[in-house]
Amino acid sequence: MNVRQTHPTLVDACWQKESAFIRNIVLAVAGSIVLWISAKIQIPFYPVPVSMQTLVVLMIGMAFGWKLGASTIALYLAEGFAGLPVFAGTPEKGIGIAYMAGPTGGYLFGFVIAAAAVGWLAERGFDRSIMLTAVAMLVGSVLIYIPGIAWLGSIVGWDKPVMQWGMLPFLYGDALKLLLAALLMPALWKLIGWKSP
Repeated sequence: MNVRQTHPTLVDACWQKESAFIRNIVLAVAGSIVLWISAKIQIPFYPVPVSMQTLVVLMIGMAFGWKLGASTIALYLAEGFAGLPVFAGTPEKGIGIAYMAGPTGGYLFGFVIAAAAVGWLAERGFDRSIMLTAVAMLVGSVLIYIPGIAWLGSIVGWDKPVMQWGMLPFLYGDALKLLLAALLMPALWKLIGWKSP
């Protein structure tokens, strides 16, 4: 596979760019709203409930491409920064900068990096097969955890069980979401009639 070659994203294939500015605004706002809703959904799972938020972050990146995907996540963070209760646990756990500077702030920053990375991979065809989609989603998940764990450790102290608090309980849920995305993205391409060369 030629990593320099770019492929249309799912939204490019579904919605042509005649009015790219309007299209991108509509998609960014809609994406931020879907992300807001996903942050509030908790599905019972072992060992901790699963939020759909990281799945939606990665799916936005993959479907929108790296620029629009990262911009959509940045818009979502700007909404949270402005005090809207868009994050998981808000407004109960605080809002705005106070929430973003808390223990989960690194994960929020990681959302932007992950959406950009997954979007870049999608633009190189990683969203067309189950295996490559799974690889892209794994990369995106790692890029959420790296700043998330780093920030959490700096807040609570590295003498605490940072990995136990900030990563290990979520791995089963992340594996399930990775599998779901790996099945869903290629299926969406088939649904719109894309054929593998």
